Amino acid sequence: MQKAPPTPKGFRDIPPDLAKKRQEVIGKIVAVLEEFGFVPIETPTIEFASTLKGKYGEEEKLIYEFKDRGGRDLALRYDLTVPLARYVATYNPKLPFRRYQIGQVFRGENPQHGRWREFTQLDFDTVGSSDLEEDAKIIAAALKAVKEVGLKNPQMIINDRKNFAGLQKEVIIALDKLEKIGEEAVISELIQKGLSKIDASTILQSMRNKSPTDNLKSIFKYLQNLGINQDEYEFNPLLARGLDYYTGAIFELKPTASPQDLSIGSGGRYDNLIGSFSKKDIPAVGFSFGIDRLIEVRQ
Repeated sequence: MQKAPPTPKGFRDIPPDLAKKRQEVIGKIVAVLEEFGFVPIETPTIEFASTLKGKYGEEEKLIYEFKDRGGRDLALRYDLTVPLARYVATYNPKLPFRRYQIGQVFRGENPQHGRWREFTQLDFDTVGSSDLEEDAKIIAAALKAVKEVGLKNPQMIINDRKNFAGLQKEVIIALDKLEKIGEEAVISELIQKGLSKIDASTILQSMRNKSPTDNLKSIFKYLQNLGINQDEYEFNPLLARGLDYYTGAIFELKPTASPQDLSIGSGGRYDNLIGSFSKKDIPAVGFSFGIDRLIEVRQ
């Protein structure tokens, strides 16, 4: 019997039972987002390579690039946020602009459990407002959405990018690994990066003792006003995400309060990207769900 041709590594077919689960989950999330005032848009799967490059730091090497028959340099979209920035620069929607988008994105990384080279993102963002209440609304919408999907005790881990002011990127990356590898391993990694054991221990202890910034205190107050209980979110001064990307609050959603849980979504405030195409200062804050992982923990 002749075998069917395989799919490329990191790409897959979605069978009916999984496709139905995905539609169900996406439908419930979309209902919550529309309740919060977000509207849908769609953007092309392919962009000019120049549109995407220079936006992702070291991760840029994962972009799928190719030339078309006309010799133009094109690329498969790496995420849905840079296309959003281009969309805003192109159409100048009335601000604040609250949008959500569902679509396939592509990354040339090594496939592993729960990570594919083609996968579905569901993003929602508020563009054009620096009001910290928008940060709280993003967090509240994400929490309500996953509870509608069926998670009973989700928890949002929250920090402020400003808590890392003055620290080198390599140091921040090591500190962020504390829950995964433990204190001794973090200190060992910091020593390998050139710090003395005393300095490494001092930095770790100092970061652990950080308090929420004034911005985070304001966000927490807004969350309470939106009906979010304090046990649904937690301040973690060692949480680090998107060091080349986020400028303010950063957050990571987990299915429970267990430190061992993998993230099912993440986001934060990024005030420098959206205006990069229009050369304007356009603040923004957003969140992205990992649909595949969310379905895994929901089962």
